Amino acid sequence: MQKKLINLAVIPLIWGNSVSADIVQFSTAPIPTSDIDKRSILSSQYVYVEGVGTYDVNYNILLRSGDKPAGSAYAFGTLVDINGSPLISEDGSTRVSYDNDFTSLVMGKDGKKYMVSQFETRPAAVYLTELSQDSTSGKLTAGKTRPLDFSSYNGGWVHCAGSVTPWGNHLGSEEYPPDAYTWITGEISDYNAAMVSYFPVAQGASSAELPALAQQHVNPYDYGFSFEVEITDYDNVSVTKHYAMGRVAIELAYVMPNQKTVYISDDGSYVGLFRFEADKAGDLSSGELFAAKVSQTSTFIADENDRSQALNNGEGTLSWVSLGRASSSEVETFIKTGIKFTDMFDVDVAGCTTITTRNGSECISVKKGMELAASRLETSRYAALKGASIEFEKMEGITHDEETNTMYLAISRVIKGMSDGKGDMSFPYNYCGTVFKIPLDENYIGQTLKMEVSGMPRLIKRGASSDNPYPADGPYAANECDLDAISEPDNLTFIPGTKTLIIGEDTGKHQNDMIWAYNLDSKSLTRIQTTPYGSETTSPYFYRNYGGFSYMTSVIQHPFGESDTEKAMSDADKRGYTGYLGPWPGY
Repeated sequence: MQKKLINLAVIPLIWGNSVSADIVQFSTAPIPTSDIDKRSILSSQYVYVEGVGTYDVNYNILLRSGDKPAGSAYAFGTLVDINGSPLISEDGSTRVSYDNDFTSLVMGKDGKKYMVSQFETRPAAVYLTELSQDSTSGKLTAGKTRPLDFSSYNGGWVHCAGSVTPWGNHLGSEEYPPDAYTWITGEISDYNAAMVSYFPVAQGASSAELPALAQQHVNPYDYGFSFEVEITDYDNVSVTKHYAMGRVAIELAYVMPNQKTVYISDDGSYVGLFRFEADKAGDLSSGELFAAKVSQTSTFIADENDRSQALNNGEGTLSWVSLGRASSSEVETFIKTGIKFTDMFDVDVAGCTTITTRNGSECISVKKGMELAASRLETSRYAALKGASIEFEKMEGITHDEETNTMYLAISRVIKGMSDGKGDMSFPYNYCGTVFKIPLDENYIGQTLKMEVSGMPRLIKRGASSDNPYPADGPYAANECDLDAISEPDNLTFIPGTKTLIIGEDTGKHQNDMIWAYNLDSKSLTRIQTTPYGSETTSPYFYRNYGGFSYMTSVIQHPFGESDTEKAMSDADKRGYTGYLGPWPGY
């Protein structure tokens, strides 16, 4: 695997010497054009800061899917059942996930360093890995690893992005939970039915038999929640699902510095932005849940066939619709008693309200006395009934700039309910996506949102020109979004003190997904990393002082997995990468 250096080591020196961040200059990572570059990890050559110097930092691989460090019972990413035994595929092989996703660098109560790594599968997996740190260079090395036990929750589901709480715990997610309404009708896809393999009843069953088994043995309301991981030591780890925060297709939950306000992004079509206010700082077990209501101040209905229109021309105000208070114990009781969709809702009855969901139009009403259950188990539907704006599309990463108290929110595609002008929103149609800026008040409540940086559909021309340096044929052909702009932004992180927003992609509109550094003052984008064919960039997350050094995690999910699958030379090429950019001196 070809690797080039990324050079971020200078950034702590910027803070330490009070050098203005606007003179930080990353060299631009090349756009992959050759086959070898398109199957490689390419990064910036250097970072230069005037008056300070130039510095190099490698992309360091900690573990790849299937690696088995000494002292480990299972290889990293091995999927296990409710008894902790490895899942076996129909061909007899052990199932190892290549869908590496969010990885946190955290400290245990024993003072040791650990990595918590999520895998975006059904059943899902979360691995705990011991880390050692070189006291001189700061280099991290992975030690033994093991899967965490989710058996008390009947397993985990599609662990996607995440964050680290202000008190130092891993905060994970469960994305795209099974739809409980279609579940009871028996409309269970093979994609969702794979979850039943977590249970002994599925042992020896063929893939064709799984949907029927899933309908009988899987409770869809077990999944779709945020969860927290607290480490005492390698052998003693607590996993807690936070039912009070609601059940949606959680990309991630992000806790603000007050340790009470949590923003939750909801991935998919016709989704909402949610805010949870914990009753007690540092305790996410109870609180009040809100959903955003958008009132646009710049109405703009774009023609999807006209690519000449401005694509960064959207803003509005936010108000917050209360979905009520709840505790996790109250919600857990509903789940354990086997509550069903039809226990909470009447469907197609007189007086029902028509809402739009990811499944289409539904006419539903909440049954009397079931408001609390509906608010936490069918959060998107309940929010729509309460008048919130459930029109967002592919809501992804969240990050926060403490210096300006501004939140950033990635929207992978601005299409469907966000741009059709039929509801609360009519933002410019843009399949290349955008990142919103949301200033927060003194209580960390968002009042407005405005497009900060957007992708650009590619101007297709034959042959290069000054305004289009990338011809539509040849090595650039498989790119529908401009190669000098973001495409379908996904995970975000912020490097404090530098006015630098990091944007990762999950896109099919760039052949090789990219990570960008965006300067908030100059509004300039610099490409700082590209990934192999068919990959997704996940888990860019900045750590300012982890054992005296700074790091930015960077995970490369399912190489050759979403496109160009035929280009993989062996199964080993498809293994995911979990690693980091750095280290450099902490502060």
